[in-house]
Amino acid sequence: MTSAFPSPVQEREPVDPTLDLEVEIQRLKEERKAVILAHYYQDSEIQDLADFVGDSFGLSRQAEKTDAEVIAFCGVHFMAETAKILNPGKKVVVPDLDAGCSLADRCPPEAFAKWLEQYPDHVVVSYINTSAAIKALSDIVCTSSNAANVVASIPADKPVVFAPDRHLGRWVERQVGRKMVLWPGFCVVHEQFTARRMLAIKRDHPDADLIAHPECEQAVLDLADFIGSTAQLIQHVRTSPKTKFIVATEMGILHQMQKARPDAELIGAPADSGCQCAVCPYMRLNTMEKLYLCLRDLAPEVTVPEEIAKRALLPVERMLAIA
Repeated sequence: MTSAFPSPVQEREPVDPTLDLEVEIQRLKEERKAVILAHYYQDSEIQDLADFVGDSFGLSRQAEKTDAEVIAFCGVHFMAETAKILNPGKKVVVPDLDAGCSLADRCPPEAFAKWLEQYPDHVVVSYINTSAAIKALSDIVCTSSNAANVVASIPADKPVVFAPDRHLGRWVERQVGRKMVLWPGFCVVHEQFTARRMLAIKRDHPDADLIAHPECEQAVLDLADFIGSTAQLIQHVRTSPKTKFIVATEMGILHQMQKARPDAELIGAPADSGCQCAVCPYMRLNTMEKLYLCLRDLAPEVTVPEEIAKRALLPVERMLAIA
């Protein structure tokens, strides 16, 4: 399988520190007829500058609805690939090509294709957090918000392979009541939340809801008052009568939560890491300076080989048909 990951671009000149980056980015956006997309896990200043803030798949769908010629995707690489698959006629650029994903990178296409040879009769369900090459090897794609519905739509007599997140897969198994073969991947951020730390912080804040992303391990999810995708977690905070929340996912999400509920107290769940903070190092490779440069130079550009893009689009379309 040929990798869809493009080769690195040459290092560019540093940005003039006297530039008003916000003004320059807005100017370039208009010149380039671009739309700026930012994932919930981006720095707050990038979120505030974006035309749309959301989860990876939702952002790609938003781009479809615009007449933009350029998509500047502030997220990680697989997200930009998905945007390209859904918007083949638009140029997709990213601030930093090295903004990958620990979960997606732990499922290399060559190894996955070899592994699938053991399960020739299985329906292959892949999480949206995968490369285009993995999507091309799949029968249907899912998001964290619709994973249970996607798996439930598969006939009960059909065995299922679920990749790449083992924690999301186990959570789906419990929701749907069926066993699946799970690829043993995980997200480096959500893997750092532990039940021991969650019990301690719940004792310190007994009046708070613990809300968690299903990429957390099952012991953490068992302690949660609410489990959901990034968008579902924000919606829960927006509509809940509670005013205090312990949030077990990447800390970038707190920015949109606080905007939705300025009266609420938001506590980032502590991670078992050196800084005890749940921050994705890949998401944070994107900066205002790099966003300015990618709009100025229209690079780095993310492309997907046509054959892989065609094959990857099919399982995405199957998901949309179910939704």
